[in-house]
Amino acid sequence: MKRLVKNAITAGILVAATLSLPAQKVMEKLNRGIVAINEGNGKVYIGWRLLTTDTETTAFNIYRSTTGAATVKLNRTPLQTSTNFIDESADLSRCNTYIIQILQKGKEQPVKDSFTLQSNTPVQQYLSIPLKVPADGEVMGQKFTYSANDASVGDVDGDGEYEIILKWEPSNAKNPPQTGFTGNQLLDAYKMDGTFLWRIDLGKNIRSGAAYTQFLVYDLDGDGKAEVVCKTADGTIDGTGKIVGDGTKDWRTYGAADGKMYGKVADGPEYLTVFNGLTGAAMASAEYVPTRYPLDGWGGIGGNGGNDNTAGRSDRFTACVAYLDGKLPSVVMVRGWYGRSVLAAWDWRNGRLTQRWVFDSKDAANPYSGMGNHNLSVADVDNDGRDEICIGAMTVDNDGKGLYTTGLRHGDAMHLTDLDPSRPGLEVYGIHESEEKTLALNTPGVAMFDARTGDILFSLYPGVDVGRGVAADIDPRYPGCENWGGPGGLRDIHGKTIAEKAPASVNFVIWWDDDLTRELLDGNHIDKWDWNTSTTQRLLTADGCVANNGTKATPCLSADLLGDWREEVIWRTPDSKELRIYTTTIPSTRRFYTLMHDPQYRVAIAWQQTAYNQPPHPGFFLGEGMQPPQKPNIIIRK
Repeated sequence: MKRLVKNAITAGILVAATLSLPAQKVMEKLNRGIVAINEGNGKVYIGWRLLTTDTETTAFNIYRSTTGAATVKLNRTPLQTSTNFIDESADLSRCNTYIIQILQKGKEQPVKDSFTLQSNTPVQQYLSIPLKVPADGEVMGQKFTYSANDASVGDVDGDGEYEIILKWEPSNAKNPPQTGFTGNQLLDAYKMDGTFLWRIDLGKNIRSGAAYTQFLVYDLDGDGKAEVVCKTADGTIDGTGKIVGDGTKDWRTYGAADGKMYGKVADGPEYLTVFNGLTGAAMASAEYVPTRYPLDGWGGIGGNGGNDNTAGRSDRFTACVAYLDGKLPSVVMVRGWYGRSVLAAWDWRNGRLTQRWVFDSKDAANPYSGMGNHNLSVADVDNDGRDEICIGAMTVDNDGKGLYTTGLRHGDAMHLTDLDPSRPGLEVYGIHESEEKTLALNTPGVAMFDARTGDILFSLYPGVDVGRGVAADIDPRYPGCENWGGPGGLRDIHGKTIAEKAPASVNFVIWWDDDLTRELLDGNHIDKWDWNTSTTQRLLTADGCVANNGTKATPCLSADLLGDWREEVIWRTPDSKELRIYTTTIPSTRRFYTLMHDPQYRVAIAWQQTAYNQPPHPGFFLGEGMQPPQKPNIIIRK
């Protein structure tokens, strides 16, 4: 009898352990992402992806097929230590196709991918994507033009290659406190070869500006093809020409031009719409949650501690994609930063848009109010296989319940990853605003906290208003990620100053060269921090390109889009007739699987364009002294 009881208990433990195992997150199937760049002097750089389906013994052969010549193998022995190669024998006056052949146990597999470098391709470190520039417009007697703005990527046709979804910004775009009419916000889709797929016109009842339209691109139902989701209104025109809602309605506020509501949209229905990523067709719409009402219900202790009833604080939005059930991704739309914050989670499954949960901090007295940033991050902070949403100084659990609030209040920038590999779990570094009414609260200007518990690990400069801040491993002499922003120069993982002078760039970061530290991405250039002299060295200037979003100086997108594990940057030309995807041509001796198969990094690409854009981070420490990253617990969609 005792043996039976013992066996039953053991079986129960095993069942419980099995039931508690995290589900596998369904992620997109990617091809090799081969890219070939003419470096000049007869050299061609070739890079390709290592996938999570590859093993440590997976090797590659690389072939070149030249017009009018026999196909030749370029490598003498199988390539097993890196995923790039320099071809020094190509006839660049002819068309050259590079073919990557996979070897398993020494045998070439039937699956292969290729990239064609056209004859006489100029010496340039980027791929060019021509754009269909929208016509100039006029609203209320004021003319405006369009420029290419933030971008995102998704595989909308299931061929393993990303397409680009691009937001067009009118020159009269506004921030919510500003009055005035704006041109319509537009979204385009392009293939990597420049093929135009569709244009969505969000219509006159969606105001244009960084705080308004947060568009998400992701395969939400696991069918292998990405959808596009964003807030819409009466008169939105989908990619097939069909209208969402009532196209006859105009909900904009007219009256005197000096009125506090002039040009704003503070009335009328708001929708959440799921679009087909391949055609741009609206597939489903639901009432946007929450509504904007009451207009004066969004103030609190964030920012300057003020409030308004003029559709300012009520029209501040962020958004993200998160694996809330640990298997398929959900959309989370966020309204409110400075006071009340509402997060609404939605699922797109089997052709139906359904609400999963709503988190509402409700009022200014709630400890979760005033904690929202101009951005957010998503990560599995408690290691249960399901994602949480950190919107700044507060985090919501995967089930829609508040996990914790730090009380650190609103800020403009945050970084969530394994910043300190010496301690378990993930950390959050952020900077915080203190101005006007909130100066008396003595909030730290910079702080770091445990991403699972919210416990403050260090905090500095109480009452100081800090507008920019970054955390990344840029100095290999110190463990983990350094941080900077505000007073105190460059600091180590514990907040201790290690150099009185910090990088002048307090913006994006990027993996670009062959070492494990991260480089500085700002404006149209990439720099390397020289930790010995506390100066920077220029690695790349994207001549003929410009950054977006004014003083924020952010790219259209930075992500691991092509080639090996390092990241690419998408910039636009000044006339917005072209996007340019820049990729590194520095050979790497390191071999990591593509960052786009790390779930935290991949959803970061989805939220990167939200409001005040922030750089992506993986769910593990990638830096000097790192441990080899474990393969993520994912299923690749077949």
